[in-house]
Amino acid sequence: MGRSITVPNLISIFRLVLVPIAIDAILSGHFALAFWVFLVAGISDGIDGFIARAFDQKSELGAYLDPLADKLLLVSIFVTMAVIGALPVWLAILVLSRDVLIVGGVILSWVLDRRLPIQPKMVSKANTMAQIGFAALVLGTKAFDFVPGPLWTTGIVLVVALTVVSGTAYVVEWLRVMSSEPGDPGRAD
Repeated sequence: MGRSITVPNLISIFRLVLVPIAIDAILSGHFALAFWVFLVAGISDGIDGFIARAFDQKSELGAYLDPLADKLLLVSIFVTMAVIGALPVWLAILVLSRDVLIVGGVILSWVLDRRLPIQPKMVSKANTMAQIGFAALVLGTKAFDFVPGPLWTTGIVLVVALTVVSGTAYVVEWLRVMSSEPGDPGRAD
């Protein structure tokens, strides 16, 4: 991995700046603005990933910054939409709890000097895509006043299933790493 000041990292920082703008737009009822800010953030996520891979601009900072920006944006959207009643509170709690569980596990593993691999699993990527799609759907229904019909239920089921499965996958990996002895082949460091 290369240097830390890269174009992808600057794009991730830009995405972090978009978070309070999206939250403010939702809380003040400017749903079209929130939708477009969220869309720009989503597109920027794809662009920074493409640049990092295509132009060999991967960095250790980017390995943390990119998922942090994604998760902060998604969790903020889910929680804010639940606060205004546009999403079930339990769904926002589920999404938030999974991310708190993962971050807490990573911090605890560092405190105990056990390195967890920072590599997104395929199920986690699918979970992120489902959350992005559903957040866009919810923002779009508020912004453009349309009824999502069966997409609403499908989105909730998909987000719940992938959040639970991906959270469980992280817990299983965390337990494997934490229960291995230093020097074991199963240990991540």
